[in-house]
Amino acid sequence: MHIFVSISATLLILSTIGQARVPSTNEPIVEDCGFDGLLACVNRYVRSNSESTIRCAFAKSRQAAVLPYHFNRSITSLAADYDFRDTNVSSDASFGLLKDARFAVFDKERGLNYLGSNPTWEFMFKVGNSVHEAPVYDPHSNLLYMSELPPIGGNPLDYVSQLVVNLNQNPPTIERFTPNPPVVAPNGGTFHNGQIIWSASASFDARNGTQQRISLHSIDPSTNKSTVLLNNYFGFYFNNLDDVAVHPSSGEIFFTDPYYPWFNGRSDTAPQLPTASYRFNPKTGAVVVVDDTLEQPNGIAFDAAGETMYITETGALTGSIDPAVRPGTKHYNTTGKRSIYAFDVSNNGTKIANKRSFYLAQDYIPDGLKVSREGLVLAAGGKGLDVIDDTGKLLIRVQANHSVSNFAFTGPGLNTVWLLGANGISRVQWNITGQILE
Repeated sequence: MHIFVSISATLLILSTIGQARVPSTNEPIVEDCGFDGLLACVNRYVRSNSESTIRCAFAKSRQAAVLPYHFNRSITSLAADYDFRDTNVSSDASFGLLKDARFAVFDKERGLNYLGSNPTWEFMFKVGNSVHEAPVYDPHSNLLYMSELPPIGGNPLDYVSQLVVNLNQNPPTIERFTPNPPVVAPNGGTFHNGQIIWSASASFDARNGTQQRISLHSIDPSTNKSTVLLNNYFGFYFNNLDDVAVHPSSGEIFFTDPYYPWFNGRSDTAPQLPTASYRFNPKTGAVVVVDDTLEQPNGIAFDAAGETMYITETGALTGSIDPAVRPGTKHYNTTGKRSIYAFDVSNNGTKIANKRSFYLAQDYIPDGLKVSREGLVLAAGGKGLDVIDDTGKLLIRVQANHSVSNFAFTGPGLNTVWLLGANGISRVQWNITGQILE
């Protein structure tokens, strides 16, 4: 039996299907959730498990999961970053509420609970157009340390002085801070056993009589004295030591090692090792690779129990490691790898297994990474901070007016977060709390 359908009939059927998939309703995609436009709730999820309720919800409401035509989101590049809020949804005026909101809430019930009764976002300091990284909060002195990385082509020795924010002042103040000897271009950091742990991401030989190789340092906040803990893998220079985290039980230091100092022109030596992530025992000096499957491993964090490790993959931002290609050359490809991966951790942090995809960054790349006391995964990227539950579902995005490469929890309750990147440093206060570091 043969069935013939005319072209016009086929087009009519397709048109009808298209209309059914994107219903025209008066329900908004985005709604103002209060605080004078500070919060914008994205109507995206159907909360009921009832099939009839789900059908009713599909029939009556327009969700961000099904945007009305025509919509378009421009592709991010190194020249310009386009967040979800920059999506053009011309046929729904409500989407414009996202543009000026500081908190985009994707799960209204849980998101509003985590934001609390008085969430705030404040722009605190205007800083230079270079990446600011490695935030470390010292709970004993109530000081927040951070770095200022050299721009591409910049002389690393022009950036030996770092920054410290004094949170004991109201309003907080920011000033210069230089360890002795200096730690040039810290890229990652944490607080452990009363010490600042910083990773130096600049590598140069005999420049102005000074030599530094990519290395791990401890700094005593009471004296500013710095000590090199690690600077090689069996004689090979490391690539970056991009970010660091301490396993809560063993005290071993885990770090990622991508190629960014070469891509950014902060190293005079082409990479000698494959990209990988390691654990380091500062008592014995032992260094052990824990994963070498990621193209550019970047942020790293543990949950409070030390049973799950998360690492960000930023292979979408890459370049050439050929020594014939000058350092300082990189490119961004939105179709490249830019996810967070989760790993199971056992045997007091010595066994890492079961790598699995956890979250695909909705903007740029996932950079700095931390896990809150509540088990939420927070990832810096683009011009904001993503708050993700333990199943990989985006709950909230903090939308800053500057790039966000990393962040730190501060304050007596560890429920204040400082966001830092290029051009600005801002502060968030909410109901999400950081893990206690001693």
